[in-house]
Amino acid sequence: MKTIGIFCGGFSSEYAISLNSTNTIISHFPLGYSWIKIIVKKGAWETETEHGVKGTFNVNTGAVESSTETTRIDAGLIYIHGDPGENGKLQGTLDLLGIPYVNSDALASSLSFDKWYCNQFLKSFNIPVAQSIFLKKGESYDIHHMVEALGLPLFIKPTNSGSSYGISKIKEIHAMEAGIETAFREGDRIVLESFLEGTEVTCGVYRTKNGLKALPLTEIVSQNEFFDYEAKYLGKSDEIVPARIDDQLAGHIQEASKRIYELLNLRAIARIDFIICQKGPFVIEVNTTPGFSNESIVPKMLACAGIEIRDFWTEIFDVELAFR
Repeated sequence: MKTIGIFCGGFSSEYAISLNSTNTIISHFPLGYSWIKIIVKKGAWETETEHGVKGTFNVNTGAVESSTETTRIDAGLIYIHGDPGENGKLQGTLDLLGIPYVNSDALASSLSFDKWYCNQFLKSFNIPVAQSIFLKKGESYDIHHMVEALGLPLFIKPTNSGSSYGISKIKEIHAMEAGIETAFREGDRIVLESFLEGTEVTCGVYRTKNGLKALPLTEIVSQNEFFDYEAKYLGKSDEIVPARIDDQLAGHIQEASKRIYELLNLRAIARIDFIICQKGPFVIEVNTTPGFSNESIVPKMLACAGIEIRDFWTEIFDVELAFR
């Protein structure tokens, strides 16, 4: 029986969300695998086995150490939303330790996590994305030029933060400075994007023994200005699965999602978000560690597709670890 280390927690604002996702996964853990929860945080990384034995993870050796034994995990499942999991840092650490993992690798995770670089990469393959302006902390900028280039309303986002932390929808030019300051609180690089008006949908993709599988699309109807933290986690949105769009368009978006998954060299589950505008679907964001709590979208997609969560993770472990 292989022992899977589930890395959760992390250093970002999404610490608690990661723990919630991990608890859902643990409650549906695949038969034939055992788990050890590894909570990544500042200071010692605490661990707990499925039998309740507590200890710490030694980042120098890759061993789980308790008062009674030392265990080396067979593989990792990184379920940290944000730093240092979704951005690829932990993947690099596991690579150095020689510990395989089911997730996208360090390069794919880092590229997908950065909203600016990911969209520029996809744009080079003629995948429609919003017009945008990149800005580093400390750089000079001209607000009037930005508004002239992108129009109003527009979005201001940190390039490397999840769960809509630090995102502002700007409707008037006098709100630009506050929006820029808010985004910079989450990181030293931000992106300003033109507003895309339309229907928001998202598609989950993962690899099976028979190739890539795209899950039913979910339509997101936020009660707030956009799909922010409250809408995602505090019930301020309607998440309708399957999405209320025609089958031909849904199939097109599913195929586009699979193409993006392949272009970015993703692994395990990923979720690609779109806005369907008059000109067609535009990519908003790629999530390599999508939420998996009881309130999250992917479990709802699985339910719609008639796929048990335990079977879903069994297939991911079996497929992704087969060549590791």
